[in-house]
Amino acid sequence: MPHIFSLIGVLSALWLLLSGHFHEPLLLALGAISVAFVVFIAHRMDVVDHEGHPIQLSHRAVRYFPWLLWEIVKANIDVAKVILRRRMPLSPRVFPTQGMQRSELGLTIYANSITLTPGTVTIAVDGETLTVHALTGAAAAGVETDEMNRRVAGLEA
Repeated sequence: MPHIFSLIGVLSALWLLLSGHFHEPLLLALGAISVAFVVFIAHRMDVVDHEGHPIQLSHRAVRYFPWLLWEIVKANIDVAKVILRRRMPLSPRVFPTQGMQRSELGLTIYANSITLTPGTVTIAVDGETLTVHALTGAAAAGVETDEMNRRVAGLEA
């Protein structure tokens, strides 16, 4: 039940943010009807659960996502430097790394975080082992430090 209320809150906030109409009764009513319809359909499809709407991560994600955005910015700069050099210092590598996460959701967040960071891509997941492709040695070293791995594992704690 808390997942349904959380979904209603998130959808309502998103609708208000995207619509920008906080004072017109007709638009507020149509937004409320839209949110109710989406929640009803999601509940009937049985997709409102701890994985489909992970409210257990909400307070921990407040610190993780800004950190991830900063890592994405730094990786973008590194990849741009590699591309703009006359002789691209590429050293592509494929290597395995172990995920410290306890759930499939945590492992998925870790794999997606690696992929969102330019210069690295998660190409396979087998149990707790992720196969990662890195464009440069520095990108590979960034994954091998396990800082992102520890931070994502901390989201589940």
